[in-house]
Amino acid sequence: MNRPLKQKTIGILGGCSNIATGEYYKFLNDGINDRLGGWEIAETLIAGMNFGNIEAFVRTDDWDALEAYMRIKIDSLIAGGADVILCVSNTLHKPLEGLMSHADVPVIHIADPTGLAMRDAKLKKVALFGTRPVMQMNYLKNRFQDHFGVETISPNEQEQEDIDRIIFNELVKGIISTESKRRYIEIAERMRVDEGAQGLILGCTEIFLLINQTDIADFPMFNTAKLHCDAAVEFALG
Repeated sequence: MNRPLKQKTIGILGGCSNIATGEYYKFLNDGINDRLGGWEIAETLIAGMNFGNIEAFVRTDDWDALEAYMRIKIDSLIAGGADVILCVSNTLHKPLEGLMSHADVPVIHIADPTGLAMRDAKLKKVALFGTRPVMQMNYLKNRFQDHFGVETISPNEQEQEDIDRIIFNELVKGIISTESKRRYIEIAERMRVDEGAQGLILGCTEIFLLINQTDIADFPMFNTAKLHCDAAVEFALG
């Protein structure tokens, strides 16, 4: 084998949160190693944002300030030689689309690998868990509908409050609670029974640490973080 081994460099826009960023790094390296074996791992660049800034901008709906902050970090990844950009957050894909629209470097949109997986599973209506912006705004919902023919439905107002609180107060800090796990499962089961949800999008990149497919075996779950990283592995080796 000729060295250095040629593969594309994955630029990771991270820090949102640091917990999810660590999981992305593991998924990417494990994915490359599964394919290539030996000691091979991914070629990566990480631009780690301060999650304190992210939390403040999101909480105050200051999307302009968030976009300006993200632009600096994205520019650093491009300048560093990234061949593709991954943003480690469903929430931050709202400003990301505009930021990357004129860039020469491609971005793998977090919704697309999940949309493909749901379409392959022939699902038409799924529940969406995530931060409050993800559940309330349409930027991901429209993409799932327009590109993949999948309708996404959000929990009710109280359930959204609980889901969002658990993300910001627990999951982004690495706190895994049995009580919170029980609450997420309760909401998913209600949406399946009452609203006809055929599956569940884990639309925040920390949620898979709290619940996974084994918790509701017959209710398909779509881990946006893992699917996103799998798509990046394919790109890097393609």
